[in-house]
Amino acid sequence: MKSLPSPRRTELLAAGAATVTVLLWASAFVSIRSAGEAYAPGALALGRLLAGVLVLGVICLIRREGLPPRAAWPGIVVSGLLWFGLYMVVLNWGEQKVDAGTAALVVNVGPLIMALLAGWLLKEGLPPRLLAGMAVSFAGAAVVGLSMSGEGSASVLGVLLCLLAAVAYAGGVVAQKPALRHGSALQVTTFGCAIGAVACLPFAGQLVSDAADAPLSATLNMVYLGVFPTALAFTTWAFALARTTAGKMGATTYAVPALVVLMSWVALDEVPGWITLVGGLVCLAGVAVSRSRPRTAAAAAEVGPAAATGPVTAAPETSPEPQREEA
Repeated sequence: MKSLPSPRRTELLAAGAATVTVLLWASAFVSIRSAGEAYAPGALALGRLLAGVLVLGVICLIRREGLPPRAAWPGIVVSGLLWFGLYMVVLNWGEQKVDAGTAALVVNVGPLIMALLAGWLLKEGLPPRLLAGMAVSFAGAAVVGLSMSGEGSASVLGVLLCLLAAVAYAGGVVAQKPALRHGSALQVTTFGCAIGAVACLPFAGQLVSDAADAPLSATLNMVYLGVFPTALAFTTWAFALARTTAGKMGATTYAVPALVVLMSWVALDEVPGWITLVGGLVCLAGVAVSRSRPRTAAAAAEVGPAAATGPVTAAPETSPEPQREEA
């Protein structure tokens, strides 16, 4: 019988999966810019989700995953509607109504909302280091967004759409967390993506119309969004989320603005200003703070089970292993 992984190994696996997620989500910046010029918000969301469902469905068939347990379905349905469906549509729409800086500022409220909801609904608590790190990262994300926005413009509708996207993102992640106690990361991601695609089916006619006129590069970027930032990145996200708290996963996403700056520099030859670079560094510093452990907790982890009888009562960094292990 296969032994359970050690807490340290679990922590490293979760960190590696989270790293893959933020790298791929950051890479989506260039693709969204290209595809968004040829595809309407709803059409882009549906095309991205259909590509993701196709890839995930094939992988599920190869791995013979089957349907998720009944207990996982409430979380899958809610996360599918909120995160895979509503979030992707309103974010695409909102970013057409506001400048990049305003979008970054409003959407990056999402991880803060996520931490509050997880602390309340999932009983994760609100560790001071997590809150401090998220506050630092939010400030850095705001600096990055505002420094890259130029003189852009913003509308009330655009701000409201970005805020709705942030709330949908946070609610979807908090709903997904309990589902991962019963289903695998692949199952939860696949069927959540499928539910999001079904919810976006009213945009099917627009997708067909836009695809007929879109340049090949825009269509390929839409497919890329579905295969990598959706199918792969959402699966690695779910894998990591099953092994740590929703609050810490939300804090990790604050690394995305810093990575976008670097990728834009390399891929688009957009040389960032020093204010943008400083903002990116602040984002990374905040992530480091939010994921750091107090010395007492680190010492307790090193001592082992015996520490449980001592005076140290700091909460562990990772949540219990999900009931269903990955095959």
